[in-house]
Amino acid sequence: MFYQFAKFVCYLFLRFFCRWEVQGRENFPLEGPVIVIANHISYLDPVAVGVAAPRTVRFMAKEELFHIPVVNWIIKGLHAFPVRRGRSDRAALKAALEVLQDGQVLGMFPEGTRSKDGRLLPFQHGAALLALKTGAPLLPVAVKNTNRVFRGGRIKVIIGRPLKFETAGPSTPQQVQDLTVAAYQAVAKMLA
Repeated sequence: MFYQFAKFVCYLFLRFFCRWEVQGRENFPLEGPVIVIANHISYLDPVAVGVAAPRTVRFMAKEELFHIPVVNWIIKGLHAFPVRRGRSDRAALKAALEVLQDGQVLGMFPEGTRSKDGRLLPFQHGAALLALKTGAPLLPVAVKNTNRVFRGGRIKVIIGRPLKFETAGPSTPQQVQDLTVAAYQAVAKMLA
């Protein structure tokens, strides 16, 4: 209930103050597990992606946010869960797998951090690993101008076509690399 209320309030903010625009909403799978992968340029990115999505998105969020009292309460209410960046995090992996096994939507920013200059950073392999392990498609999303919202930027969210692939047994490092590259290229193309 809190998620839907917050989504409505954020929709009003984006629609009337940020001249928000969404393209490709028809590409968003309406059922089954999905891994949303988006570029990351601002703290507003999860808001823009979450409001654009027709389903609830469970975002991985950096662990540090869960140590800030009010922020902790809000992001937990929005169904986010913590991930320790820069190292293996079994608890975050387990939580992500549970989201996908339950047929829900997992939200990730595979760059691993916000881009300070807006250029797309290299993708980490986590999203590809989860996709290959679960069979969930990767849904590329490009977010534009969330870092310029108070300087007249018009926020735009572009939802690409799902990246589907065949899985047969354990994934190889080459498959993980190939899927990571394909995901990066899909987002980069929408940002161009």
